Amino acid sequence: MLHQTSVLLLGTLLGSLFTMVSGLGSSCSAPLDAGDSAPGDPFWMQSITHQGTSAFNSDPSSYQVFRNVKDFGAKGDGVTDDTAAINNAISSGGRCGNANCGSSSTTPAVVFFPAGTYIVSSPIEAFYWTQIIGDAKNPPTIRASANFNGLAVIDADPYIPNGDGAQWYTNQDNFYRSVRNFIIDLTQTSTTSQATGLHWQVSQATSLMNIVVEMSTAAGNNQRGLYMENGSGGFMGDLVFNGGQYGLQVGNQQFTVRNVTVNNANTEIQGIWSWGWTWQRITINNCQVGFDLSIGATSGSPQGVGGEAIIDAVVSNTNTFLQTSTNPVGSLDGSLVLNNIQLSNVQNAVVAGSDVLLAGGTTTINSWAMGNVYSGTNGNGQYTQGNIAAINRPSVLLDNTGRVFGKTHPQYAEFSTDQFVSVKSNGAKGDGQTDDTAAINNVLSQFAGCKIIFFDAGTYIVTSTITVPAGTQIVGEGWTTIMGSGSFFEDYNNPRPVVQVGTAGSTGVVEITDIIFSTRGPAAGAIVVEWNVHDPSGQQGAAGTWDTHIILGGRDGTDLQASNCPTSGSGGNACFAAFMGLHLTSGSSAYLEGLWVWLADHDLDQGSQLAAYSGRGILSESQGPVWMIGTASEHSIEYEYRLVNAANHYMGLIQTETPYFQPSPVPPSPFILNTDFNDPTSWDGAAWALSIENSNNILVFGAGHYSFFENWDTDCQNSKNCQSQIVNVDSASTNIGIYQLTTVDTTMMLSMNNNGVISASNNRNGFSDTVAAWTS
Repeated sequence: MLHQTSVLLLGTLLGSLFTMVSGLGSSCSAPLDAGDSAPGDPFWMQSITHQGTSAFNSDPSSYQVFRNVKDFGAKGDGVTDDTAAINNAISSGGRCGNANCGSSSTTPAVVFFPAGTYIVSSPIEAFYWTQIIGDAKNPPTIRASANFNGLAVIDADPYIPNGDGAQWYTNQDNFYRSVRNFIIDLTQTSTTSQATGLHWQVSQATSLMNIVVEMSTAAGNNQRGLYMENGSGGFMGDLVFNGGQYGLQVGNQQFTVRNVTVNNANTEIQGIWSWGWTWQRITINNCQVGFDLSIGATSGSPQGVGGEAIIDAVVSNTNTFLQTSTNPVGSLDGSLVLNNIQLSNVQNAVVAGSDVLLAGGTTTINSWAMGNVYSGTNGNGQYTQGNIAAINRPSVLLDNTGRVFGKTHPQYAEFSTDQFVSVKSNGAKGDGQTDDTAAINNVLSQFAGCKIIFFDAGTYIVTSTITVPAGTQIVGEGWTTIMGSGSFFEDYNNPRPVVQVGTAGSTGVVEITDIIFSTRGPAAGAIVVEWNVHDPSGQQGAAGTWDTHIILGGRDGTDLQASNCPTSGSGGNACFAAFMGLHLTSGSSAYLEGLWVWLADHDLDQGSQLAAYSGRGILSESQGPVWMIGTASEHSIEYEYRLVNAANHYMGLIQTETPYFQPSPVPPSPFILNTDFNDPTSWDGAAWALSIENSNNILVFGAGHYSFFENWDTDCQNSKNCQSQIVNVDSASTNIGIYQLTTVDTTMMLSMNNNGVISASNNRNGFSDTVAAWTS
C-alpha cells in the first residue's frame, strides 16, 4: 500500500505547479489561467504529437527521440515482467550504452511510462542522455519482483560483469540524466537482499524529482532507496523514501538536495564521502539516525565526508539527528554547518563518535558549526564545535514558513494537449541547419501567455536575438537546443543576446524547462541568455528555469569540437564560444534550479580534450530575489560567478572549475576588458570562481571551487597549488556569508580586495580544503 506521506507529496507537487501567467500574445483572447485536463485524460506528454528529432544523428529522419514503453511491449499490468521491453525502449536506435561509448550528444531519448504498475526482475539500464519520465498525473509504479537480481531498479551507471569494478561511464562525466514521476516499490524483494531503488552515480546536468521509494520497515532489513558511490553532481529534489536500512547512501564530489522526506528508515542518509554537499529542506520522521557521516583523514586517506551544509530541516521522533563516525577533537577532519534545524522528540542532536556535542529535545538549532570559522580579513580561523553567529537570511528569499523558498520543476500535469503549441507545427525545423529565428519569434509573439510553448526535440539555429516575452512558459523535449549562429554573434566589442528573457523592466511569469541554450562558433559576441524579467508581486519564483543549461562546444553541430579546437590553441578565433553565459540584469529576479553553464573542456562525441573560449560565466547585477539551487559554472576565462551591485541572493551549492589552459594566457586573454559589463580588473593568473563586488545580503550555502590544471598539466596538484586565489569579495560588500566553502588545489581559499585572507594549508580536509563559515 502506498504510504500516506507518498500520496501527500505527490498530490502537493502536482497541485503546486500552476502559476498565474501575465502578458498575452497577439493571437490570445484570454490568459492561460488554469489547466483544463479532465481527471481521466492522459498526461499531455503521452498524447501530444511527437515530431522531435536528433539533428546530428547519423540518420535523423529515422532516429526516435520519444519512446513510450508500451509501444515496445511493456504492459504495466502489475503481472507481466516488463524488464526486457523497458530496456529495449531505452536502448533501441544504436544509443550510447552497454559500455560501447563514453558519451554522445546525438542519441538523446525521452522514455515515457504511462500510468500502471511495471514489474522488473533486473535493472532498468539508463543509457547516456536519457530522460525517464512517468505520467505526472498518475505516477506509475515500478515494482521489483520477488526474484529481482541486480544492483538497483534504475541503474544510471551499470557495472560490467567480471569487469573488476569497471562501469559503463566515467562517473565524473556521466551527464544528461533525469528520472521523474515514479513510485519505486521494493517491498516484494527479500529484506536481506540489499535491494536498491536507484543507483545514481552521476555528474552535472542530472536530476531526480517527484519520486517515492517504498521499502521494507522490518527490523534489520538491508534495503536502500538511493545508492551513489561516486560522481560530480548534480541536483535532486522532491523525493520521499519510506522504510529501508538507508533512505540515501551517498558519496559524490558535490551535490545539492532540496525537499527530501525519509520516513521509518534505520538511517535517513549515510554519507560515504564528499567534498561538499548542501541539503535544503530535509524532513526526517521516525528514524533511528538522521545523518550518519563517515569521517576520513586530513591526509585524504581515507577520504570521508568533507563539508555538509544542512538548512531548514524538520526532524521528529528520531533517536539521533546527526552522528559522525569519530570526533575530530579540535582538528579539521570533516566539516558541518547546521541552520534552522527544527527538532521534535529527538534524543541527541549531534553525536561525534561517542561524544554528544549537542543535546536534542524539542527545539530549534539556529546556527551551529563543526569546523573552522572565519570573518572579515582575519586569516586566523577558530575551530568550533558549537553555535556560530546567526546566518543572514534576507526575508525576500524565504517562504511563508520562514524557510528558504523552493519550487518544484513545472510539469503542467493539469493541462491538456490543446493548451500547448508546438514550434515545429508552426514552421520551425529544428534540423540544425535551417534558420529558425523568425519562426520561433513568431510563435512566442503569438502565443505567449495563452499557450505553453513546446519545443519539440531538435537543434534550432537562430541568427539574431530570440525574445521570450514575460508571460511565457516553455517546455523542451530531451533537452531541446536553441543555438546562436552567425555573424550577428561574432563581435566581442558589440555583444548581443542569443536569447533575451523579458525586456528591460518587464514583469511576469517565465518558466523554462528542459532546454539547452548554446552557440555555434565562432561566437565571441554572444550573451547566451540575458535575463531581464522580474517576478510579479506576490509570486515568488514565478520567473525561473529548471533542468535548463547553457552548454558551449564539445558536441556535434557546434563547430567547437576537439578536431577544430585542439588543446594546442591552434583553433584561434574560430574557437570563441561566447562573450558570456548568463546575465541577470539589475531589474531581474530569478529562480534557477539545476542550471549548468559549461564551456566544454572535452568533446562528448569525439572524446578528446579541447580548447574553446568563453569570456564570462554567470554575471548577476540583480537586486533579487535570486535563488541559485544546484547550479554550476565552469571554464569561463574571467570568472565563473560574478555578483556586482547585486543583492538578496541564495546560492547553494555552487560548483566551478577554472579553465585548464590558464595561466597561459592569463585573464582576460584572449578576450579584452569591457567596462560596460563590470568586468573584474585584476586576477592572479586564473579565473575567479566567485567574485563579489559592491553587493549585499548574499548567502552562499555550499560552494565547491576547483582548479585541477595549470597549462593543461596536472603536476600542480602535487603541491596543491594550481591557482593562487579563487574567491574574492571586496570591502564595499556587506552582509556576505559563505558556508562550507570547499576548494581544491588553490593556495588561498578566499581573498578580500584581491588580497589572500584564508590559506588552504590551514584547512586541509582530505583531498579538498574546507572552511565551515566565513562572514564579511
